[in-house]
Amino acid sequence: MTTPAPILLAIESSCDDTSVAVLQGFRVLANVVHSQVLHERFGGVVPELASRAHVEALMPTVAAALQRANLGYADLQGIAVTQGPGLLGSLLVGHSFAKSLSVSLGIPFVNVHHMEAHMLAHFLLEPGVQDRPMPDFPYLCLTVSGGHTQLVVVRAWNVFDVLGETQDDAVGEAYDKAAKLLSLAYPGGPIIDRWAQQGQPRFDFAQPMMPGLQFSYSGLKTSILRRMQKEVQTNPHTLETDLPDWCASIQHALIAPLVDGLIQAFKQTGIRRIALAGGVSANSWLRSEVQRCADTLEWDLYLPPLSYTTDNAAMVGAAGYFAWQAQQFGALSDTAQAKFLIHG
Repeated sequence: MTTPAPILLAIESSCDDTSVAVLQGFRVLANVVHSQVLHERFGGVVPELASRAHVEALMPTVAAALQRANLGYADLQGIAVTQGPGLLGSLLVGHSFAKSLSVSLGIPFVNVHHMEAHMLAHFLLEPGVQDRPMPDFPYLCLTVSGGHTQLVVVRAWNVFDVLGETQDDAVGEAYDKAAKLLSLAYPGGPIIDRWAQQGQPRFDFAQPMMPGLQFSYSGLKTSILRRMQKEVQTNPHTLETDLPDWCASIQHALIAPLVDGLIQAFKQTGIRRIALAGGVSANSWLRSEVQRCADTLEWDLYLPPLSYTTDNAAMVGAAGYFAWQAQQFGALSDTAQAKFLIHG
């Protein structure tokens, strides 16, 4: 007789989203996300405010997830929690809660690496959301978010080979800075994406020349700023009247290195199983360009549903279930880590 997969409670609090999920194995029973809108007025996440908001939101979010799954604390067999990387104060809220709950219920907990969870979200099964076959190892994953830009070969659930990454700023952070230059709200990525669909990429920016599979967005941000300043001298209202074209130009400039890098990584490794992960993987232009490459180069492409692109606890549960199967449980002496290298 096959033993049923365990029911795990998963907790994610690495930045400004409080998320709790309930899973049985890889099957998602509930996935609740509480987003902190309070940071919009500051144009970015304020760490101290984020950690306080997690304290207020965590218990109600746990209750909502259990209610949605129609389960109680007594049904839980383990806890998966993000250990890092991320904002230390935010991480400590979720990680400390998970350890306390583990002790009070007498069940084990497992530590999860936030970025590894993003890359393993493709194993989640949720009817109507993601129900296609899981990818086989190894697969090549482009992981793009506000804090990370990486090309990784996922060789196993706990073996990640980083082929290239940003040497300065992440692509998501570049989106937010560009949006600020255009006087758009935070977070800027989705807003630029929407405006870009109405415009044409007619403004040029200097692209950095990087060796191998490395990325750089610091110089590109500077180039965008200088191009705007130059254009404003002759057309003072261009950032308002030509907003769709500016957004389309910025979007194409930020996405082009990602697509080029992915093609290079494919040629270098020969791996045809290609996946996207992270918040920027929701970008419509990135998705369409990667789909075009998949059609041309015969890739087996895995695009995450939009609900799994941003930070969520279901992906933490997927990584946690792998760790559970390997009996790699956490210890009470473990603590959250703001900086946390992925497993090589």
